[in-house]
Parts: sequence; C-alpha cells; structure tokens
Amino acid sequence: MTDHAGRVALVTGASRGIGEAVARRLAREGLKLALTGRDRSALEPLARELGATAVIYDLTDAGAFVETLASIEVAVGPIDVLVNNAGIAESATLEDTDDALIERTFAVNVMSVFRLCRALVPPMAKRGWGRVINVASNAGLTGYAYTSAYCASKHAVVGLTRALAAEFARTGVTVNAICPGFVDTDMTVRAIDRIVAKTGRTREQARAALEAQSPQRRLVTVDEVAHAVWSLVPHEARGIHGQAIALDGGQVLA
Repeated sequence: MTDHAGRVALVTGASRGIGEAVARRLAREGLKLALTGRDRSALEPLARELGATAVIYDLTDAGAFVETLASIEVAVGPIDVLVNNAGIAESATLEDTDDALIERTFAVNVMSVFRLCRALVPPMAKRGWGRVINVASNAGLTGYAYTSAYCASKHAVVGLTRALAAEFARTGVTVNAICPGFVDTDMTVRAIDRIVAKTGRTREQARAALEAQSPQRRLVTVDEVAHAVWSLVPHEARGIHGQAIALDGGQVLA
C-alpha cells in the first residue's frame, strides 16, 4: 500500500491544458479526484473517463464558495491534495492596465488560491498530512513587459506559498509552487495571437520568439508540468517545502 492510496485530490482549472494533464497523472497514480472548471462540455467527459467528480464552478464566485466546497467534500471526502491550477493571463501596457483587468486577474489567480488554502490547509494540518501545489509561473520569479497584472498576481501566489510553508512547516502538510515558463497550451496560443496582431510577425515567427526565451529553445509540455506536480505528492517528497520550482528550461535561475 502506497502512502497516497485513498488520498483525495482537488484540481482546479481541470478542463484542458495543464489541469487536464495533472488530472490524468493523478488518476493514473491512483488518487480519487474532484475536478473544477467552467467548461461543462470539456470537464464532464474528462471526469467520466477518469472516474472523477466534476464540479462546474466559477472560482471568482465568492458567494457560492462555501456551499460548493462542501458539496465537493460530500462527494469525494476531505481533500488531501490541493492543486491550484486555474489561472488567466492578459497582456496590456501599464497605461492600459485598468482596475478591471487587475481585479479579474487577482480574482482568479490569487483570491481563489487564497480561499481554497484558507479552507483546506488547516483541516489537512489537523489530520497530519496534506499537499498543496500552486501552479504559478516563472512570471512569479521575474518580470515580463506588458503583463504587469499577471506578473503581480503570480508573485503574490509565490509569496502566499512561502508564507503558508512557514506557518504549517511542522504539521505534515507541504506547500509548494510550480513555476512554468511558456507551456504548449491554449494560453500560449493566445499569446502567439497577440504577438501576430501587434507585430505583424507570422505565427511561426511568434512561436519561435517564445521558444527562444528558454535556453532549451522549446515550450514546456503539459505532461512535464503534471510530472512536477505529481513528484511533490509522495512521502519521499516531504522535505520539499516552501519552494517555487522553476520549470522553464533554465530561463530563470532563481
């Protein structure tokens, strides 16, 4: 019997991309899953395939948070592994970064993470075991032009990760962040679209420009991120705590 047998994982933003890959990896490792997302047409078939519980929920809906979380735990049991993956990214100059852009970025990227951690980490600590894995970004370790709201939000996630790690270090709960560079997902496709629209480059040139930011000259794959998330779950990973792990081919040497 492995140390994670029977554990329950909650993965947010699981409809596609990194979240879907993480869900598939955790299911393969034998964890029981609850998956959240807003795209019913994508989330429910994935959940059926994996034998998981699908919860259609907008993480920015603070009013429904307590009821939604309670329904999740009724369906699957207490959450042992929390993967905060849901996130959004928008690009704008500082001058064009209005309050609305900042607020919607922080609502998804920061406040949803904070609420879930506040609700789930203390019970994990009382049970003596838990894993919190925040999917941040290497934008939480460095800066990118024209993404001030996004960079600020991911720096906040890294800061929250480190604060919780200090607070819960002696409880059996570990808290870490995975900080990918550009990942081959729909979010990066949208970044390529913006580069094409603003610079007149071809899609091939725009993609090459993103790949060139990594010393490995490639985009990270979703399976690599899923592997990094999984690697923090087993008992043997208990000493990895409070870390912001860059997964970007050596782009940011933090």
